Amino acid sequence: MSETNASLRTPLYDQHLQAGGKMVDFAGWEMPINYGSQVQEHHQVRKDAGMFDVSHMVVVDFKGANSKAFLQYLLANDVAKLKDQGKALYSCMLNDKAGVIDDLIVYYLADDFYRMVINAATRENDLAWINKQIEGFDVSLQERDDLSMIAVQGPNAREKALSVLDKEVAEKAAILKPFFGVQVGDTFIARTGYTGEDGFEIMLPNANAANLWNAFIDAGIKPTGLGARDTLRLEAGMNLYGTDMDTSTSPLSAGLRWTIALEPKERNFLGRAALEEEIATGSTSKLVGLVLEERGVLRRHQKVITASGTGEITSGTFSPTLGVAIAMARVPADTGDSCHVEIRGKQLAARVVKPPFVRNGKSCL
Repeated sequence: MSETNASLRTPLYDQHLQAGGKMVDFAGWEMPINYGSQVQEHHQVRKDAGMFDVSHMVVVDFKGANSKAFLQYLLANDVAKLKDQGKALYSCMLNDKAGVIDDLIVYYLADDFYRMVINAATRENDLAWINKQIEGFDVSLQERDDLSMIAVQGPNAREKALSVLDKEVAEKAAILKPFFGVQVGDTFIARTGYTGEDGFEIMLPNANAANLWNAFIDAGIKPTGLGARDTLRLEAGMNLYGTDMDTSTSPLSAGLRWTIALEPKERNFLGRAALEEEIATGSTSKLVGLVLEERGVLRRHQKVITASGTGEITSGTFSPTLGVAIAMARVPADTGDSCHVEIRGKQLAARVVKPPFVRNGKSCL
């Protein structure tokens, strides 16, 4: 996965072509948007099992005596919550003004060893920011570009994946609780995902990725592209960095108040002062879910009209699971339970809801 001026390719690139993947540019990577039908792939994950190549994601290992202290300073959530080996934590990484630089998952592997997974599109900015902040801490940082990453998701994903994995990996993966991971030999497997379904995210050496991918296909786990990944995560009410939040938004206006750990009060983390000021004065906006009450499709940047003023859709789609148009939108903080969305010059009625829209294959509406 070495960088060139050309688009980057994951170790599974040939497998995508063999499966009929339609390749597109995503954050400088050639990735499959679908393998024929985005809607079929979406339903496959909701009803059975699908898999995604997420090897473009960035895996970073932090090792050293100050690893915990550094990550407590770097992240808005508190890694001190992680007391059991393998436990995962979702957090935002903020700038001094509490703008979201990235959202990420960090795993506690030992007191002096944490693993972080960050977004591909923000890799350069993230690593530059981390390296700037790490000065003065006894911590080494290693980007693990020797690892590929496969996500297996769906109600039957764990069962089918366990039937394929090596015996030792399968035995330890079978007893994983949600949001935990475990290292077994050269494989790291976590019970995490980005779809609202159960499953695993598996990191393994690049040289082993194609064989596992092919074995999963033989077990009935179907390749799924980035298109379905986006509709699945939106139904699950999960934010997409660069779309639902960025450095111009704080976690408070991105529906991520639950990811901020203000206790203990003595923990100083980047962006804390700005967050506390925003909490004291009150946020002017909030991120909500929308369900269109009329026929149409909700799309990013469409204007949202409320009794308190206007807002904007940050992510929108037609939900294959629900059969209605859904969206995430940033609206005035005191917006009620109804609004209108401007679509092609018309104002269509929409209901304001609290995400998720779908969880474990079932409607939350």
